[in-house]
Amino acid sequence: MRILRFLRSSVSIGKDIDYYSKFSPSPLSMKQFLDFGSENACEKTSFAFLRQELPVRLANIMKEINLLPDNLLRTPSVRLVQSWYMQSLQEILEFRDKNADDEKVTYDFTDAVIKIRNRHNDVIPTMAQGVVEYKEAYGTDPVVSQNLQYFLDRFYMSRISIRMLLNQHTLLFGGKVKVNPAHPKQIGSIDPNSRVSEVIRDAYENARNLCDRYYMNSPELILDEFNVKEVEKPITMVYVPSHLYHMVFELFKNAMRATMELHGDDMEYPSIHAQVALGTEDLTVKVSDRGGGVPLRKIDRLFTYTYSTAPRPSIAGSRAAPLAGYGYGLPISRLYARYFQGDLKLYSLEGYGTDAVIYIRALSTESIERLPVYNKSAWKHYKTIHEADDWCVPSKEPKDMTTFRSF
Repeated sequence: MRILRFLRSSVSIGKDIDYYSKFSPSPLSMKQFLDFGSENACEKTSFAFLRQELPVRLANIMKEINLLPDNLLRTPSVRLVQSWYMQSLQEILEFRDKNADDEKVTYDFTDAVIKIRNRHNDVIPTMAQGVVEYKEAYGTDPVVSQNLQYFLDRFYMSRISIRMLLNQHTLLFGGKVKVNPAHPKQIGSIDPNSRVSEVIRDAYENARNLCDRYYMNSPELILDEFNVKEVEKPITMVYVPSHLYHMVFELFKNAMRATMELHGDDMEYPSIHAQVALGTEDLTVKVSDRGGGVPLRKIDRLFTYTYSTAPRPSIAGSRAAPLAGYGYGLPISRLYARYFQGDLKLYSLEGYGTDAVIYIRALSTESIERLPVYNKSAWKHYKTIHEADDWCVPSKEPKDMTTFRSF
């Protein structure tokens, strides 16, 4: 009987995934998030939007999960992630036809949203573990690696966007206290006047504590601000401070590690320079170190999932050292930057150091969610047979011109 119920449930959820994946997600701008939370904060409106939007975002990415190699889908970790997504979709769909005017319904919905958010806390390390399990068992080829990179960028971007919606709803409507005492001026997870330098200093101090514990010392920080809009005034902007913190913290960790390993025997260490510039279109954060840099051929590799120079942790220790050793720090940080139409780039001077640059849209109206959508173009990416490169590959050995054929 249980098996029969399970089969019926699986068929039903499969139909729901097919149905909702036909719709494209509706991207929101930072201004829309802000306006809704500050002026029109209505739980019923949020409920009505989320019960339609969350199934669309979940279904779109669940269709792409099914396009992964069968052997990867069979790994315990990926099956666990799939089960989380299916359960969350089912729980949201339970509210599909319920009355938004019923206070108990909106209360139960908020409770369900909190449970879903908590359930998905470990999605990133669990999926990472699944990829590791697959690679250890079956190895990889260039086509699989390319498809995995494409999928993980889209999967984790989808997760960031879903978590943004869940956090906004729970922070605005999920507690008895409507104002967060720790961050009273924030609207959900968004700070309408985020002091950029304060977030940067906070990230530096926490990265420095890690560095001090591991290397018994750490480089100093030199921080400069350039406010083109309002000279002499501190730079503020509408943004999600936790996203900026995540990016800058990752860059500081990398900069400190490179600096300490190159100058470990020195009495003094070169400082890390951080510069913040606010122009008419962009806010730019540059973190510069003198840690020796990396060769050009390795730059792209640094943004590849599973590439890491640190030892890989066990899944059980993922909370103690988030993603350390999985090689996910820079790729995930770049996704946070791109989520609201920004970017993260690395520029290296091999033998000297590295500049890491974060670009963020200065205007909240232009900071619009970047969301993956499941369609024919996405499907083709997984199914297309990748042909040979149409540029010649230089030989590593010098060519013997005496044996070279003539025409």
